[in-house]
Amino acid sequence: MAQALERPLLIEGRAGVGKTEIANVMAQLLDTSLIRLQCYEGLDVTTALYEWNYAKQLLWIRLDEGSGLSTEQREQQIFSRDFLLERPLLAALTQPDKPPVLLIDEIDRADEEFEAFLLEVLSEFQVTIPEIGTIRAEHKPLVILTSNRTRDLSDALRRRCLYLWIDYPDLEKELRIVRRKVEGIDVRLARQICRFVEEARESGLEKVPGISETLDWAKAMVILHYDHLDRQSVEQTLGTLVKDADDLDRFREETLDRIIALVQD
Repeated sequence: MAQALERPLLIEGRAGVGKTEIANVMAQLLDTSLIRLQCYEGLDVTTALYEWNYAKQLLWIRLDEGSGLSTEQREQQIFSRDFLLERPLLAALTQPDKPPVLLIDEIDRADEEFEAFLLEVLSEFQVTIPEIGTIRAEHKPLVILTSNRTRDLSDALRRRCLYLWIDYPDLEKELRIVRRKVEGIDVRLARQICRFVEEARESGLEKVPGISETLDWAKAMVILHYDHLDRQSVEQTLGTLVKDADDLDRFREETLDRIIALVQD
C-alpha cells in the first residue's frame, strides 16, 4: 500500500521486534537496493544528505594552476556533481535504474530539527544544493521509517506517513521464524526456546529480549549440540538472551528455575 500510494511507512514497536528486517525483505521482494540512514542524536543535514569532497577539490585546484580559468569558472567546476559525496538521502533520490528502499532507522533518536528537514524532503522528494540547484528524485524511493518510541514524533510527520505497529510475535509465529532461520534445530528445542523467551519477556526484565536474541540463543544451542533446555544448557548460553548484568542476577534468582520447569512440561 505504501508503494502504491507513494507514501512513507512509519513502523513503531519495541526494540528487537524486527522493524528493520521489513525494509530488508521489501528490498529483496522488489529486487532493488536498500539504502539505510541510521539516525542518532546530533545527526545533521550534511551527514544525511551530502558533503563536498574537499580533498578532491584541493587536488583539482593544484593541478589546474596555470590553466587560465577564471575564478568563476573554477568555482563552477569544483562545485559540480563530480565533487559531490552523496549521503543516504541524496543517494536514494539519484538512483538511476529503479526506486530503492530507503530505510530511515530509529528516527526517534534524531532531534526535532532534523525531523523537520526530513519532512520537507519526503514531501517533495527533492533537495536543493546551493551550488548546484534543485535535484529531484529520478524514481521516488519506497521510504520506511522505524521508531522505538524513545520520544514522540511530530504530528506532521505522522500525517505524512502510513503507520504500522509491530509487537513481539506470538509463540507459533516465533517458532516458525526460529525453524526457518536456524538450520538443524530440533523441533522440541525450538518450541522450548520460544516458550522460554515468551515467559522471559513477561518477567520484568529491563532489556527485554527481541527476535534477534531468540535467534542468537537458538543458534548457540545448536552449535553446542543441545537438543533440549535444562539448567546446564540455559546457564551456559543465557548471555545470548539476557544482556544486562542486573537482569541476569535477578533473572537467575527469581525466575530461571520456574521457567525451565514450565517449558519442560
